[in-house]
Amino acid sequence: MAANRSASSLPQRLILDSGAVISWSKGDARTRAILREAIIRRIELRVPVVVLAETLRGGARDAPVNRVLKAVGTAATAPDTGREAGRLLGRTGGCNTADALIAAEALAIPGSTILTSDPNDLRALLGDQDGTGIQAV
Repeated sequence: MAANRSASSLPQRLILDSGAVISWSKGDARTRAILREAIIRRIELRVPVVVLAETLRGGARDAPVNRVLKAVGTAATAPDTGREAGRLLGRTGGCNTADALIAAEALAIPGSTILTSDPNDLRALLGDQDGTGIQAV
């Protein structure tokens, strides 16, 4: 399922970034297939709260995203996750706080995979961290 781990090793949880949430909300067949497989295999699905700020605008157009969020739920960001995100930004010279928070969320529990439409930016943040995968949509 994940690009950074062997095919036989399944993630403990799948973290959806904004691109993955939007892709799922638009009915993308590939994203739906990945998530259907994760649900069948009882892999925990999480949407970090920062994804809400990136995907919701407070209007009727939010309905498809809200359906995704209702199905998955959101994960509150712990202070330690925020600190780790800052460390990742400092180490890489990056400036995308949302991506850093998503990467830090994945690092909090080894065995996590990030489902993303932006794999290169997340790879840059994660470097060669063992135990964290990236799956492109």
